[in-house]
Amino acid sequence: MSSSKIGLLSLTALVFSSMVGSGVFSLPQNMAAVANGSALLIAWLITGVGILFLAFALLYLSRQYPELDGGIYNYARAGFGELIGFCSAWGYWLCTTIGIVGYVVIAFSSLGMFTDRPDHIIFGDGNTLYALIGSSIFVWLVHWLVSRGIQEAAIVNLIATIAKIVPMVVFIIFGFMAFKLNLFHHNLIDFSLKVPLWQQVKDLMLITLWVFTGIEGAVVLSSRAKRRHDIGKATVLGVLVALAFYVMVTVLSYGISSRADIAAMHNPSMATILAQLIGLPGTIIITIGLIISVSSSYLSWTLFATEIPFLAAKNGAFPAIFLKTNENNVPISSLWLTSIVVQLSLIAVCFFNKNYTQLLLISSVMILLPYFLVSAFYLKESSKKRQTKHIFIALVATIYALWLLYAAGLSLLGLSVILYAVGLIIFFYSYFLHRKQKLSAETES
Repeated sequence: MSSSKIGLLSLTALVFSSMVGSGVFSLPQNMAAVANGSALLIAWLITGVGILFLAFALLYLSRQYPELDGGIYNYARAGFGELIGFCSAWGYWLCTTIGIVGYVVIAFSSLGMFTDRPDHIIFGDGNTLYALIGSSIFVWLVHWLVSRGIQEAAIVNLIATIAKIVPMVVFIIFGFMAFKLNLFHHNLIDFSLKVPLWQQVKDLMLITLWVFTGIEGAVVLSSRAKRRHDIGKATVLGVLVALAFYVMVTVLSYGISSRADIAAMHNPSMATILAQLIGLPGTIIITIGLIISVSSSYLSWTLFATEIPFLAAKNGAFPAIFLKTNENNVPISSLWLTSIVVQLSLIAVCFFNKNYTQLLLISSVMILLPYFLVSAFYLKESSKKRQTKHIFIALVATIYALWLLYAAGLSLLGLSVILYAVGLIIFFYSYFLHRKQKLSAETES
């Protein structure tokens, strides 16, 4: 029942599923639009090292501080105080919520490959009225499923995760068969973008970060894990498997079509590439895989978005109403908040004609501060204890987080500052109300 705990396999599936969502199916086009093959390989090298060290940071923190449940919030709070802890929770909640919206948008955009004609657009880029109606139904179906229980939702996610691996494996098999080394070499030295190599690498950073957002999934749900030791294991296992899939999908794509052709493809670009190799079945396989993938990732991220306000409310950083749980032990007020915000965001996407790429960038920039704070907390604690191995891991993870902040650019960082400023209104209201209630209780006693 809902009080059951989540095992290693389900935790790993949650981490993998939350990372491998819609991003992988659009990754070839997203990357080809801004980078040649050389920048692609450099970006994966930087990201692979950085994200693995971040995974190790989460692994060791979950073991050294088992009392800090939902680490993405509590690590920042324990290391830097209530206000910084709230900023981490707020940024993470916004990242997951906006990311959820992006998942639904790309799912209906992929359906448009079957339904849309130049003279009759039904789903378009996932931002039409028909897409809004369909996505709204989906949002509230997931709301109902999560309300039935966290552990039950995790089992559904595990099944969906297994199912979505299949189309990626199919793509990789046919990609290997069709790979042309001379074409990959041409893409490797393609200078047609007329953008410096280092700038291309920078432009890839938020894209590569986006597909790894969710690495913290097992830590966020740490209070619901069967064994504390499983939390770190699930994080590292999920990252290694996801990294292998991402690198193979993008590198193989650069050996199948020219960079310019991939950049011009409609998303999900994996479907277009596979269709070139095996025809219409390729489009069908990838589209079905994307829908399954988006569904399971949406479910994973809804679990994370639901947990964070609940944990923050325990310390007065969010209003006390978010402490409310239902009969299935689900933080029901947090779930309602997430679902309502997602619904309003989908309406905004429809009426302001936003697309998946714009949502991807906003979601990615909101996670930068929480990831930096996790690494900085680990570095701070390791330095106190003078643990050389842990200082090294923490230092690499922190440098990677700072590099991401630099790569994001001023305009996106400026947007994140505005969104964090909005959150401060909630923090000060909740914090002072919590203190007042606490003082009142002490006076009465």
